Amino acid sequence: MSKLTLGSYPHMLGFEQLERLLERTAKSSEGYPPFNIEQTSDHSYRITLAVAGFSEADLAITVEDRQLVIRGRQRDDGSDRIFLHRGIAARQFQRSFVLADGVEVGEAVMENGLLHVDLTMSRPETVVQTINIRKG
Repeated sequence: MSKLTLGSYPHMLGFEQLERLLERTAKSSEGYPPFNIEQTSDHSYRITLAVAGFSEADLAITVEDRQLVIRGRQRDDGSDRIFLHRGIAARQFQRSFVLADGVEVGEAVMENGLLHVDLTMSRPETVVQTINIRKG
């Protein structure tokens, strides 16, 4: 059985970039850190990541090529602590979320070990374009 691609559909023109984004996002679906996505109104969303142990300085949020990228890297405090058990993850991470056209990233807030990132979606205006037919 062959894999169907968006290019296989003759009415789907120019969606190759979307197909690449979907493949890239599917490959990066690691389970750390856990997150929630909630709809907070008809045109807004909130992504919440569980980032216990990370400070604001350990986190970076960027938008790259219509992707929201959240990175975390804890700094080594240099102490000579000896752990008998280490169950709290202290590893770096990168989480990516593909943003649709019209989705804008708002503010980010740290609260009780949770990072909240607010998103808003603007309503696109309906555009009607008339194409003149030239006599050849």
